[in-house]
Amino acid sequence: MHAIDLLIFDLDGTLIESKWDIAAAVNLTLAELKLPERSQEDIFSFVGDGIKRLLRLAVGEDNQERYDEALGVFRGYYLAHCLDCTKFYPGIETVLTHFAAKHKAVATNKSLEYTTKILKGLGAHHFAYIVGGDDGYGLKPDPRMLVRILEELKVSKDRAVLIGDSTNDITGGHNAGIRVCAVGYGMGNREKMAACKPDWFIEKPEELMGLFK
Repeated sequence: MHAIDLLIFDLDGTLIESKWDIAAAVNLTLAELKLPERSQEDIFSFVGDGIKRLLRLAVGEDNQERYDEALGVFRGYYLAHCLDCTKFYPGIETVLTHFAAKHKAVATNKSLEYTTKILKGLGAHHFAYIVGGDDGYGLKPDPRMLVRILEELKVSKDRAVLIGDSTNDITGGHNAGIRVCAVGYGMGNREKMAACKPDWFIEKPEELMGLFK
């Protein structure tokens, strides 16, 4: 087992199963703007680089002039409905409780506004620090949000691990100089994640309890 002091979690696809609420909000936005709706699989593939890029992809190249309008519509709907179906993945609460004595943080490309509301609804007390995509530290794979967490919690790189479900997470963790555990149960592409060479790859959250102490 590997000794650590800090677990940094990605949010969507790692801590929370949120894709259904995201997809519903995107398609309601597109319908209100009278733009073609997207398949759920298309929307899931757009997740990971923040809401702004999600919506730019969703409205499509031919409709970028509608982006600002789409962002406003999406914000209102998603804030109102971001906890309709969103839950911690099975096993996550067991893991968070198991590591109660360790620092835990969230590093997400999602806007802090949505992140804060979701975590307040599900269990923000588990986390010592939360950084969102609009906090001014760039988006993963930019390492700055991860470096900020290390500095804030005064943890050395060799005593931290990032857990995530995307190539942005894996590359971002490596860019920050910390080890990375990829998860196979989220929304990320398994082959692309494996190509980024994470230090570990797990299929269930509970496996973290056998990796770290």
